[in-house]
Amino acid sequence: MSPTLPPAQRGFSRTAVMALLGRSGPLSRVDIARQLGISSATVTQITKQLLVEGLITEADSVPSAGGRPAIRLMVVPAAGRAIGVKVAPDHVTLVHVTLDGTVTDSTTHPFDAFADDAVDRLVALLAPEVVQWPATAPLMGVGVGVPGRVGRDGIVDSPVLGWHALPLGRVLTRGLGLPVLVENDVNTVGIAQLLFGRGRELDDFLVLTLGWGVGLSLVQDGVLRRGASGAAGEIGHVPVTDNGRLCACGNRGCLEAYLSFAGLVRTAAEHGVLEAGDRPEALTALAEAGESAALEVLRGAGRLLGRTVAGVINVADPQGVIVTGEGMSLWPYLSDGFEPALSRHLFRPMDGVGVIADAWNDQVWAQGAAAVILSAPFTSPASENDPVDQVRARITARAARDAATARKDASS
Repeated sequence: MSPTLPPAQRGFSRTAVMALLGRSGPLSRVDIARQLGISSATVTQITKQLLVEGLITEADSVPSAGGRPAIRLMVVPAAGRAIGVKVAPDHVTLVHVTLDGTVTDSTTHPFDAFADDAVDRLVALLAPEVVQWPATAPLMGVGVGVPGRVGRDGIVDSPVLGWHALPLGRVLTRGLGLPVLVENDVNTVGIAQLLFGRGRELDDFLVLTLGWGVGLSLVQDGVLRRGASGAAGEIGHVPVTDNGRLCACGNRGCLEAYLSFAGLVRTAAEHGVLEAGDRPEALTALAEAGESAALEVLRGAGRLLGRTVAGVINVADPQGVIVTGEGMSLWPYLSDGFEPALSRHLFRPMDGVGVIADAWNDQVWAQGAAAVILSAPFTSPASENDPVDQVRARITARAARDAATARKDASS
């Protein structure tokens, strides 16, 4: 990463500094620069502002190789907190996190995204979580990850949830009385991997998610890429065949129509392996039992996925691909077809791209949604009255209160 970073990259770099300090404990500026792979000048610039804002503090000093002792820095976790939410068709997972990204609480609740009053139920589910936060640990906001396209205005189009042109960000902000930032759920996984997971050591990587849908997030030069309309990475809607199955998006022949849970079950039913309407767990059970027809269905699906991902790699040129999601129980069987197809279709100079299978955990998705809030104070809003400004204002107000208290204590 270069010493002078663009605004979006500075935002994630600042959050990455806090995430690193939260995971590792007190570190010197030199250690931070080395572990994050950014310049010492950038670290000095970032930590100087974080110290002024009261988000990190000096912990102690340690002997250095020469010259003055190195001062170690640490996060002030109580300086800000966030709630992260992952919305799935049949459940909601939420986490409470401190400013360094540490999860302090995690719960999962049943949820019916297709109910007429689904959003009202979501507000009712989140409201008790919001009011319990003490004034000494100010809640910066709520980050929500949902499958589908999320515009910069928080408007959601999600075939998986049955939501169309839903102003989710505005409705939740009004219902909860604090800033709510909505993001595509696969993008939240990308953020979580960038800050807390397998992507910490990579500047350029893809995150492929398998499950109820098929998603992709792109991290380039350490920055999540959202695209002009917030829909970058919609690999599930790449056309893989002419006049194929009808997809939930309304088009035909999309990858998701074949690789989602519903698509895999349908293929298995067409081959007499399952009955129409069976759960995906039934396909997993057959594969685990070594049922040959089930294994061949999954190998075939894996070949289709491998060919498609190879095309994305050939365009994006990442260092690696992280595979995760609800469908990871099927990955050992999909990979039998995926890996040969990927290798066969990769542009030769990209043969070294690694594929990393990462265990699925809804908590990680929700933690990434919370990171959308944690990084907000350090990013530039997309427009006037952007919700990012509201998050920033809550941190600024806390800093002003702390400064006033310090002045009062000093004068007494």
